[in-house]
Amino acid sequence: MSALDATRAELALLVLYLNKAEARDKICRAIKYGSKFVSNGEPDTAQNVDKTTSLARKVFRLFKFVNDLHGLISPPAPGTPLPLILLAKSKNVLLLTFLFLDQIVWAHRTRIYKNKKRA
Repeated sequence: MSALDATRAELALLVLYLNKAEARDKICRAIKYGSKFVSNGEPDTAQNVDKTTSLARKVFRLFKFVNDLHGLISPPAPGTPLPLILLAKSKNVLLLTFLFLDQIVWAHRTRIYKNKKRA
């Protein structure tokens, strides 16, 4: 087994583990939008729930970029046309970048990461 195959196997296990958090993310999303509906558009309650659940949902997306990293380094299925391969790989790169940067934003908002230049 090559080092790349071992890395793929380890990433596949990590992807399986991280996918379990998606159900919790969906529950938070239902709470977020349900509270907006129940609060009848009042800004205080809806905004408070919106802010707290959006930060909570970001926790469930921690290291989700690994899914797209795994898809990026995995070989395409045999016989797949080149345009589809390029489209899938570019999707993986874009999602990987977005999710990785989203984690940096979350770390900054929760004050885990502090920008030395602004402080």
